Amino acid sequence: MIVELQGLELWAYHGVLAEEKRDGQPFLFDVQLEVGERGADDNIESAVDYRDVVRTIKQISDSRSFDLLEALAPAIADALLANFPVTWVKVRVRKPTVRPAGEKVDWSAVTVERARA
Repeated sequence: MIVELQGLELWAYHGVLAEEKRDGQPFLFDVQLEVGERGADDNIESAVDYRDVVRTIKQISDSRSFDLLEALAPAIADALLANFPVTWVKVRVRKPTVRPAGEKVDWSAVTVERARA
């Protein structure tokens, strides 16, 4: 069974530019977690609690200012794999306010997958 959280929006201070680190901006997090049959018994105690997943993502995002999405996404994926009884995670971090070369795009993103060995 795969649990998904799509479009979690957090304000953070990531980026290469000084103003990104100073002023912050929204980031969107899309997460998929392979949870096996956890929660199929309709018991929150045996499930992966979404609230804890969100707290973990926020904790990693708030822990430091990342220059690149290429560093932020794997840090979140590694934390989710380490802290939850899941066998696989997929994390996409989107930056909706990016303007490469001054041109508007909908968003930039980095996607990473991790599996338990």
